[in-house]
Amino acid sequence: MSNIELKGLPISKSSALPPVHTWTPPFCGDMNLVIKANGEWFHEGGKIKRSSMVSLFSRILWHEAGEYFLVTPVEKVRIQVEDAPFLVTAWQWIDTEKGRSIEFKTQTEDVLILGIDCDIWMASFSGEERPYVSMRYGMKALVGRNVFYGVAEYLERVDTSEGDGMGLISAGKSYLLLQDA
Repeated sequence: MSNIELKGLPISKSSALPPVHTWTPPFCGDMNLVIKANGEWFHEGGKIKRSSMVSLFSRILWHEAGEYFLVTPVEKVRIQVEDAPFLVTAWQWIDTEKGRSIEFKTQTEDVLILGIDCDIWMASFSGEERPYVSMRYGMKALVGRNVFYGVAEYLERVDTSEGDGMGLISAGKSYLLLQDA
């Protein structure tokens, strides 16, 4: 088991993400860290209760060839993710230059605008259809049940390249979530 060295990483409230896409550290082994399907983070069997620690780790998370890693400029350790590493916990309508848009916020304080920063789709996990949004570096966030119920009130008829049915329109883009039978 490996622990990741966090020395040298900036500790700040800044929304700027570290440039992990430019780092090419050597693989240093596996870390006993699991992101559960409900969005909770566990280290060595115990839940990480400090949201600031989860947020720090989320900023150095990297997805590569179907696996997840925490990376720093000098090392890379593999972690386990049961479903999606992020969880959308809040949403609101906002006005953007592209029109009325849905803004999502994750448990790690990431802010995404549907149709601008992310897309939404339905996919199966353990036999259950679940909504996801795209995130940085090819990762995804599960849309929390309470958030999905909130946005579901705004489902409307959409016609997309995937088909017709019920979906969302945000920033001028249509997203099919429930296809006509």
